[in-house]
Amino acid sequence: MKHLIRAAAGVLLIPALAFAAVPAQAQETFRIGFVNPDRVLREAQPAKTAQAKLEAEFLKREKDLTSQGDALKAASEKFEREAPTLSENQRATRQRALVDQDRDFQRKRREFQEDLNSRKNEELQQVYERANRVVKQVAEAEKYDAILQEAIYINPKHDITDKVIKALNASVSSPAPAAGK
Repeated sequence: MKHLIRAAAGVLLIPALAFAAVPAQAQETFRIGFVNPDRVLREAQPAKTAQAKLEAEFLKREKDLTSQGDALKAASEKFEREAPTLSENQRATRQRALVDQDRDFQRKRREFQEDLNSRKNEELQQVYERANRVVKQVAEAEKYDAILQEAIYINPKHDITDKVIKALNASVSSPAPAAGK
């Protein structure tokens, strides 16, 4: 009988010990962080460098377009002033020339905008990839379980944007790791 009581007590004791261990596991916290990607693109040095690179790359074309637009506007104003004194044939010829100039200007402006957008997307993609690597490094180093980029509300204590920007700025002097690593 004593043996049976000890066995029954042992069987009852095992689940009790298992339940005692549950609170320790339940105390393990889920760490969540938040990164504001817009702020990273505004404030991080790699993003600023990419923006400066784009501005330098497209500055000449932008100036050329501006001067072509100014010349077209001046020619149009001159035509408007002189139109009453021109013969019908001269007026039609100059009007066709202005329409051709305007069409050429619009085409060049559209091409410029497409090229600028394409290059901007390329540069931003590189910055995003670099920022994502840094976010992952910060998350792993500080043992975060999840990092969000969009939220309706986030408590500021969970915002790690400053840490990411600092890490990105620090990585500017060090070469970026090769893709695929």
